[in-house]
Parts: sequence; structure tokens; C-alpha cells
Amino acid sequence: MTSLNISLPEPLRAFVDEKVKTGGYGTASEYIRDLIRRDQAQAAEERLEALLIEGLDSGDPVEVTSGFWHQLRAELEERPGTPEGR
Repeated sequence: MTSLNISLPEPLRAFVDEKVKTGGYGTASEYIRDLIRRDQAQAAEERLEALLIEGLDSGDPVEVTSGFWHQLRAELEERPGTPEGR
């Protein structure tokens, strides 16, 4: 693991210390790592939402039924480069 030194004004440091005490964190580093992981998860959710919206806006809707998946699977298996479609 690598280190990252940050400078905080006293009110922010006090806030972090309080979160460590009341939030079940062992150290300020654990708290900061948790904040970063949460931010990463939020960014991933925002990206997924953007992709879903892009998909919805990409064309006419297609009803996805078991027949749709069967046909799609058959088409993919016939493609060159797949084990079935060599």
C-alpha cells in the first residue's frame, strides 16, 4: 500500500476524528478509504445509469422473450471465431 499525506483544517480534522470514533473505523485512513470506495461506487452507478439511458434512447424497443434469447444465442454460435462457429 502507498501513503498519501493530506492537510486538513482543524474543523475537518475534528470531523474525521469524530467519524472514526462513532463510525466504527479504526483509523482516519480507514474512514478516508471508505469515502473513496463509496465515491467509486457512486461513479459506477452514474456510469451504468448513463449507459442504460443511452440504450433506451438508441432505437426502437425490442421485446426480450425466451425466443429472443434463443435466436440471439443461435446467431452468436454461428459467428466465425466462436467455438461453435469456427
